[in-house]
Amino acid sequence: MPTYEELLQERDELLRRVVEQEERFIEQEKRISHLEKLIEKLQRTGKRQAAPFSKGEPLAAPKTPGRKPGAQYGKRATRPVPRQVDLTLDVQCPLYCENCQGKVCLQGKENQYQIDLPPVCPVTTEFVVQYGECQDCGRRVQGRHPRQISSALGVGAVQLGPGVISWAAYLNKIGGLSYGKIADVLKEMAGLEVARSTLCRAVGRLAKAAEPSYEKLVDNVRGSEVVYPDETGWRIAGQSSWLWVFVTQEQTVYRIAQGRGYAEASAVLGEEYSGLIGSDGWAPYRRFSQATRQACLAHLLRRCREMQGVATGSAVQFPREVQTLLQAALAVRDRRDAQQISPRGVRIAKGRLQARLRRLLSQQQADPANQRLAKHLRRLENEMFVFLERPEVEATNWPAEQAIRPAVVNRKSCAGNRTVRGAHHQGILMSVLRTGHQRHLSPINLLTSILRNPQPGPHRALT
Repeated sequence: MPTYEELLQERDELLRRVVEQEERFIEQEKRISHLEKLIEKLQRTGKRQAAPFSKGEPLAAPKTPGRKPGAQYGKRATRPVPRQVDLTLDVQCPLYCENCQGKVCLQGKENQYQIDLPPVCPVTTEFVVQYGECQDCGRRVQGRHPRQISSALGVGAVQLGPGVISWAAYLNKIGGLSYGKIADVLKEMAGLEVARSTLCRAVGRLAKAAEPSYEKLVDNVRGSEVVYPDETGWRIAGQSSWLWVFVTQEQTVYRIAQGRGYAEASAVLGEEYSGLIGSDGWAPYRRFSQATRQACLAHLLRRCREMQGVATGSAVQFPREVQTLLQAALAVRDRRDAQQISPRGVRIAKGRLQARLRRLLSQQQADPANQRLAKHLRRLENEMFVFLERPEVEATNWPAEQAIRPAVVNRKSCAGNRTVRGAHHQGILMSVLRTGHQRHLSPINLLTSILRNPQPGPHRALT
């Protein structure tokens, strides 16, 4: 039977536990209240039309718009004088002042230039096509002019030209305009009346003509040394799908698929891809066993900042130390790019950063959120500082993020594709246009050249 002193000790221990639990309950109630307010704010924000582009509450003392005065103004620049002047008009100085009606004495003259668009009028070209019959096999043979985009006659004799189709594809895939709005633009701007269904079918034929170039871009991505993939939500016939993007230095490949796994990624990269993958840490990319990986530090930094916003007490220390470590790695990269540190210094700095990371991950974390972050970092331990030893590798997957933005804007207006074939055409044309942008090619000239190519095959500018 316990003694009186033992009972007192047991009572004191129970009282201490009660006090600790009450303090824990108070702390948890504060955290729950904070999270409830945060959830409510996010729910309200998500219902607003401009929510994806919102940056939160404006600053109390924002910077003044426009250029800064004085030395902070920066380099002054004006639009260059046009090399070619098509029309010159003389503007006479008034003989009398408009203010006091006094006589004006002419002192000199200056030039002003106005750049404008001329009236746009459709140009109709008639091709008188000669045809004949082969005397050996009896096959019909007809000529084809380099400016033609099709050999169809009869019911297909009246066609839209490559310029109209190229502009329609550009406005739809890059500008995000619907075919109905594109038809309105053509009518208002050029007086050309065309049905939206006609534009849709014409753009589909353009995508089919560009498919060999798209397949060549896929082959180029598979053979690239560094690729940055990413994915975002999409819809096909109202069903949830995924838009994938794979970016290299010279080409971009889009692919719309119904899944977000290894099968969809390997359909573009190939299962034997052995280059470097710079991604946001999505698990399927780790299944490319022959590839090297670079984790996106921007995603990790964002996660650390979000954790610090909701963590309480000592739980805030771990994400703060991880954030400091990642920022130190980026500082080493900036010094390397500015040639302020030698290659040997970069290797030493990288070793110290890896040692700091190992020490951080060796610590026991009591907070569940910190435990999840530590577990995630252990998986990425060998993938976080590859960019320090390879200058051609980015520390983040910003190339993929940049390439996916036009698609997100397009998705906001079109909400996806109605058919699987339409989604396939979407990926082809977006890939061709984005790659042309990377290579500083005119999108209209590129698409026009693809349409006029009599033999299906990869375009020479995209190989």
